[in-house]
Amino acid sequence: MKRRGIFLLTFIIITIQVSGQNKNHTRDTISHRDSLSYFEELLVIDTLDTDDKFTKIILYDDYTWAYFDLGRPVIDTAEFFDSWEGTGVHSFRDVKLSDLPEEVDLLLIDSLNGFCVPYQQKVGSGFKFRRTREHKGVDLSLKTGDTIRAAFNGVVRLSEGTRRTGGYGNLVVIRHPNGLETYYAHLSKRIVDSGEVVKAGEVIGLGGNTGRSNGPHLHFETRYKGHPFDPQRIIDFEKGVLRDSLFTLKKHYFSIYSHWGQTDEESLAASQRIIHTIKSGDTLGALAIRYGTTVRRICQLNGISSNKILRIGQRLIVR
Repeated sequence: MKRRGIFLLTFIIITIQVSGQNKNHTRDTISHRDSLSYFEELLVIDTLDTDDKFTKIILYDDYTWAYFDLGRPVIDTAEFFDSWEGTGVHSFRDVKLSDLPEEVDLLLIDSLNGFCVPYQQKVGSGFKFRRTREHKGVDLSLKTGDTIRAAFNGVVRLSEGTRRTGGYGNLVVIRHPNGLETYYAHLSKRIVDSGEVVKAGEVIGLGGNTGRSNGPHLHFETRYKGHPFDPQRIIDFEKGVLRDSLFTLKKHYFSIYSHWGQTDEESLAASQRIIHTIKSGDTLGALAIRYGTTVRRICQLNGISSNKILRIGQRLIVR
């Protein structure tokens, strides 16, 4: 049972024939300006779903009802569906990092586009190089079955299970009007389908432990034109808020070594690092000569000692 004052959105009132009554109950269209005073005389006793999730039916205590418009997100289709991959995990595969501008301003929220933290929790594992793999998002610990919500308005580009997403497990990918895509991985259940329009805050899945995962958590990514950057640059997950309504995305942010908390100078320097993958026969001395540096500097950059045993496949910052 829901009382008046909860539903203060624009709606359309229609004329109806009430079952069990001998007269038509007609209500004129109520403007937003008049709705508050009108609601003072009415009691909302229930709401019903319709075939459109953005439209509800409101039942009043005077045996009348009304359609209630929850507000469908407005999606500009001019370039929205460029490089739309309905089955592949990643889109914009033909867009190289060199093709992107040095920086681009992204409006995150305004009067028509809201925000909701996907899951409020302190970040456990961040955007970084982890062991021998790039971890291209953030991990948020949770309990299996916890609610996961859409960060922004958008359209679900992908909703697939483990067999088609690999390590991501049950995965939902949402494309947003500002060009961003957000990834929600390791879900125990996907609630939305590919092609479905969603609003910020809408439940899109339940947290889980599917795919390549060591315990229940949400793996969350932010990508622009297919390229990932640290989600903590735009979201404070512990507080559950955006850091700002306008975000300037810079090209060097796409480096796995560039993360939230660095100055722009530190981020730029980190993005220009030269990385070497250890092969059979490699030594610190040989790498120092090859890259015009010193063993001491390589050790400083990687936080290792000069007698460190190098493993094949290990990646080292060499300059």
